[in-house]
Amino acid sequence: MHVYPSLRGRVVLVTGAGRGFGRLMSLALAEQGAQVLGTSARNRAELDATGAEVEAAARAAGRGGRFVGMLADVSREADCEATAARAIQEFGRIDALVNNAARGPTEADANYYLALPKFWTAPPQAFRRMVETNLIGAFLMARAVVPGMIERGFGRIVNLSTSHPTMVMQGLAAYGATKAGLEAATVMWAKDLAGTGVTANVLLPGGPADTALIGGTGVGTRAQAGFRAGKGPTGDEGRIGGILPAEVIVPPTLWLCADESAAFNGRRIVGKDWDPEAPPEVALAKAMQPQGVAPRIM
Repeated sequence: MHVYPSLRGRVVLVTGAGRGFGRLMSLALAEQGAQVLGTSARNRAELDATGAEVEAAARAAGRGGRFVGMLADVSREADCEATAARAIQEFGRIDALVNNAARGPTEADANYYLALPKFWTAPPQAFRRMVETNLIGAFLMARAVVPGMIERGFGRIVNLSTSHPTMVMQGLAAYGATKAGLEAATVMWAKDLAGTGVTANVLLPGGPADTALIGGTGVGTRAQAGFRAGKGPTGDEGRIGGILPAEVIVPPTLWLCADESAAFNGRRIVGKDWDPEAPPEVALAKAMQPQGVAPRIM
């Protein structure tokens, strides 16, 4: 894994840190020497387990990384404000926010992939939870941290998204729409933040990844055998013919939180296309998608 000196001492908030992408990103950031505050909305034991693992790995890496866990629900404004306040209390500032917390399509139907439920059959409360967590929650967290970032002239916002085909996949109820909305919001945030030293970018795995967001058993064992990130063709986003290892999200996360990403704002990076064995500038050239000239939905 490439080492970024600027991540040593960097303060990063990672939402949804108890498992999946959040756990992996927290682990890698702390190994680089970052000070990580990770949140979970529902599971204290899960978050504590992540914290113990991350702290142990950070000590072994010897770069001074730390992890502090906090129960907080990003759909609640008060929790988002409290999360930002806790980070400042613990570490003195906030340098980066990774908006990873999300509720997946299993919230509406555990068998969504095979059942392809119609939108009008989605339980309204499940639909509402997805919107409030995946879209409004990202806004509330960004709202809580951006003023301080602008005041210091430095900040990174990383919004976790999904593949374009997933956004319009039948049976996903609100999930695809929330991620499409988050990408649209990121474009607008990037425009608002231009020239401030704060950036907002989108990161996605590039296909279904082996986390609990994908229904079924055997989480952590379902990835394609022999898959190597950044070695295959680009342009097959969301149509990979299998499940990606969750680790594809890690290398671009580190780059997005580091100084090297300063010139990039309002961009979209696909994790499966980032080659962790290549120099970051080479990996970036393959994993970053061209900027669209105009929005296009249909």
